[in-house]
Amino acid sequence: MVGLKHNGLREVLGMWINETESASFWINILTEIKARGVKDILIACTDNLAGIRQAIKSVFPDTVTQLCVVHQIRNSIRCVVWKNRKHFLSNLKSVYGVINKELAFDALENFAQKWGSKYAYAIKFWKDNWDELTAYFDYPMEMRRIIYTIPIGIGTIESLNSTIRNYTKTKTVFPYDQIALKAVYLAIANVDEKWTHPVRDWGMVVNQLIIIFSERCRMF
Repeated sequence: MVGLKHNGLREVLGMWINETESASFWINILTEIKARGVKDILIACTDNLAGIRQAIKSVFPDTVTQLCVVHQIRNSIRCVVWKNRKHFLSNLKSVYGVINKELAFDALENFAQKWGSKYAYAIKFWKDNWDELTAYFDYPMEMRRIIYTIPIGIGTIESLNSTIRNYTKTKTVFPYDQIALKAVYLAIANVDEKWTHPVRDWGMVVNQLIIIFSERCRMF
């Protein structure tokens, strides 16, 4: 779990290991960070993990939940044959890359007409999770860059996971869970030291957050 501090620097709030993902598991995590001092979560960007959105709403009921667009794009092309992928992705960009939710929905309908006969499953997921996939449209462009990960870059979580893999791939076997946990911890500590610059346009984002979440945002 990664959050943003008041100065715009990223910070790992914690790491947890569990054999299964469930609402009860996420509730335990969220309850823990609340007990540690996290008073509120304004916007939470997550993958479509089992039970996580329900857990967030139960512990932080006012939180806006946004499904990670990049994860959704990756999931969408899993069932797309290689020769169609470039064209499919180009057309899909017309859905998530427009300026507002109304244009995005019209683009999704056109996208469904073109690709629905071949890849109905991918389109169904977009429609079934439309509100959570398009929450970022309710905010200014500077905030959108933080809320969802654009495909041309690697987001914070993806970058962190990549660093962890690079740190652990030299070992093929971890004899004990604690050894694996220590390796992940050291990788995270290494990344944390490199997060020395605030996210893009942070000064503008702060003002937008204070205006939009005026009753809840306490930056100073």
